[in-house]
Parts: sequence; structure tokens; C-alpha cells
Amino acid sequence: MSPQRTVRAVAVGTALAGAVGAVFDTWGAPSWWALPLLVLGVFSAEIAVVSLQFGRQTWTFSLTESALGAAWVISPGSWTPLAVLIAVYLAQTVLRRPQLKKTFNMAVFGTGAVLGSLVAGLVGGGVPGAIAGMAVWFVLNFTLIAVAVAVTSNRPLLPMLVSSAPLSAVHMAGNSSIGLLAAYLAVHAPLGLFGLVVPLALLWSSYDQQTRRAQEARLFAELAAGQERLTARTSDTSAQVVVSAAARLFGGADVEMLLLAADGPVRYAGDESTAPQRLRVDADVFDEPWVMRALGARGVTIGTENGRPWCSAVLGNPESPQAVLIARRPAGSAGFGRREIRLAEVLVGQADSWLSVSDLSDRSRSAYARIEVVGQAARALGDLGAATAPALTVLRESAERLARLTEVSGGLDDMVEELHLVERAVASLLGAVALAADPDLVGLDATRTPAPARPATDWTTTGVLR
Repeated sequence: MSPQRTVRAVAVGTALAGAVGAVFDTWGAPSWWALPLLVLGVFSAEIAVVSLQFGRQTWTFSLTESALGAAWVISPGSWTPLAVLIAVYLAQTVLRRPQLKKTFNMAVFGTGAVLGSLVAGLVGGGVPGAIAGMAVWFVLNFTLIAVAVAVTSNRPLLPMLVSSAPLSAVHMAGNSSIGLLAAYLAVHAPLGLFGLVVPLALLWSSYDQQTRRAQEARLFAELAAGQERLTARTSDTSAQVVVSAAARLFGGADVEMLLLAADGPVRYAGDESTAPQRLRVDADVFDEPWVMRALGARGVTIGTENGRPWCSAVLGNPESPQAVLIARRPAGSAGFGRREIRLAEVLVGQADSWLSVSDLSDRSRSAYARIEVVGQAARALGDLGAATAPALTVLRESAERLARLTEVSGGLDDMVEELHLVERAVASLLGAVALAADPDLVGLDATRTPAPARPATDWTTTGVLR
């Protein structure tokens, strides 16, 4: 069976068990305001959930146990499962959960409430009955949700149960304690309920902070692992690390990032199981709807398109962004929520610094390359100056002697001789320039056959060479 069929079968079996349990339960004796108040409490708790991600599935913690435990202290009965079903249906609809997840959650929560209410009534109600009912609720919900997560994420069930049971039990005990205390105060000291507002808010905030820190730790671990796998910090490699980290953090999402490189836009696409692919794209990529939407939002935004939840973000200064990133989950998956928005904000900050450092590294390497070229040119000029210095010295001295000979009568032969020296100096200068322009000619004199001796007399442009 496919994972979806397995989850559906578990939901159907659980719902049948709940229907059978409801036959043996009584309605109870709640006040007229108890049912709508419980619906409101469970609905609020299911909206403000704290989530932990396992692959493409989400494991959530809420304060539902607080409201349900308080209701069982006051009056156990089948009115509590009805309120839970109504509240869960409304919350799942508002959160746009896929149909399979909505059906499964309603079956598990409804059956847990039915069996918990039945046990609470058999124990006799009150605080002892509520504690017994919450124990049944916890065991049923924890086990069935673990089965669904294990099936859909291909994880072994037993290790998941063993590793998650202590934390889940502590959360359930804390939530239930708040509910039991609220029920006691509602019966004996109603004004004391206002004193639970701050502890309730602190409890929810602690859950949220804990999951946020866990997600941030995963982000840093992913970036550190990517840095260890790479030997150089370039914009290309850093972009691949950021895409891979985002795909894992967002629960199996397909991530696409458009990097605004110096030589044009580059698209990176990947998921949690494959290496990101790099593709050079044209400038018209900015006309794509998701890019224009992200640039217009100038921050982290979420939504749904064609049944696929998405979360987009702009990396860098919104006035001159470095990159635009979007994560998409498969159609029918859980949508992105407040937790993902806060996580995306952390990811944007880290990715911004990574890409900035990589850009500086690229520029540094380019500057070093230019400095090397300039250094080679300077060394070549220095070699040229050293090779031409003797010839230039001869030319300068010859020019001074010629100036003096022009003032002396009868020095024609000396002037001709001096011009011959100038000609040889010019030839030496041209040879030095040629050797500097083509270094391969430097070793030519050592390998070629010596030139024959010059004849005693030869003609030059200035006359007879003596």
C-alpha cells in the first residue's frame, strides 16, 4: 500500500473505533456555555500550534490538552468529542490543511476525545477522571500520529516512539496541568483564572522558542556541513549550500534561487536529496510572476499557487538585492506558516552574509589576478630598462661629443667615427627592445652557430665602417 492509503486506512479504523466508543458514552451534564467555550478553546489552541518538521510531515504541539482536561474535570461526556471535532475541522480548514491530513486529524482527535471521556466517566470524573482520560488521549494520539509520520517520511516507527515519547509526555503533562488548574479555579475561585494568562503565554512561548532554536541549530549545521564539503567560498558554491540548507529546513521543499551575479542572473534549483543544479538564464527571468511578487514584497512572504504552498524571500538589501529565493512544497502538503516565516528570516540573514563574503572573495581573487598582471608588466619594464640602459648611455655620450665636435674645425673624421658608434648603439637598443617583447629569443644566442666574422670593410648608411 502507498503511504497515503496506509494513513487513510489508519484514519478509517480509528474513526470506527471512536464511533463504537461513543455508543457506550453518555452526553454528560455540561452548562449551556460549555460546548461553545470548549470549541473556542480547542480552535484557538489548534491555530497557535508549535511545529517540528520531519521530512515532508509536521509534528505539532498545542494547548488542546489544557482545554480538554478542564472540560473533563467539570463534566465528562460525549459533548467533549463533539466540540473537539467541530474545533479541529474549523482549525484545519482555516490552516488549509490537505484533505488527507484533515481527515486523519479529525479521526485521531475525535477518537481520543471519545475514549478519554469514556475512561474519565468510568473513573468518576473530577481531577482523577481527567488525569485518566488525558493518559488515554496521550497514548492514542501519540501512537497514531507517530505511525502516520513514520509511514509518510519512511522512518522507523520504534526508534521514533522511543526518542519522542519523553518530550511529548512532558509537554502533555504541562498542558494538562494548566487545564486541571484552570478547571479547579473555575469551580472554586473563578477570578483566579486571570492568573493563568501569563503562565499559559509563557508555556506557549517556551515551546515556540524551543522549536525555533532547534530549527536555527539545523540551519547552522547545514551551512557548516556545506562549508566543510567545499574547499572554496565562491558565490557559486555558497549559493548551492544555501539552496540545499533551505530545502532541508523547509521540510522536503523544492527550492529555487535566482542569484544576481556580476555577469548576469544565474538560477539554482534543488531539493533535500539532490545537489542543486546551476543554469545561466537571460534577463527576462525577472518577468516571471514569482520573481516580481517576491521583489514587490521586499521580504518574506507565503502563499499557495496551483495547490502548492510556497515561501519566498529577498536576500540582501531590497533596494539592490543579491538573490531571490522561493521554496515550494508538493501539492496537498501542509502550508507555510508563522514558524516558517521566522525560520526564513533567519535563513535570509545567514544567506546574505554567506553570499556577501563569497562576493568579496571573488572580487579579491580578481584583484589579485590584476595585481599579478601589473606586477609582470612592471617586471618586464624593469628588464627592458636594464637591457637598454648601456645603449642609452652610449647615445647620450655620443650626442655630447658630437655637440663638441661641431664647434671644432677639422673634426670631420671624428664626427663620422662618432656616428658609427651611434649606429651601433641604436642597433643594440633595438635588439634589447626585441628581446624584451619576445622572451623566447633570450636563449637564442647560446644555441645558434656563431656568425662569420665581418669583412674588413663594409658599407653602412653613414659610410665606411672602419
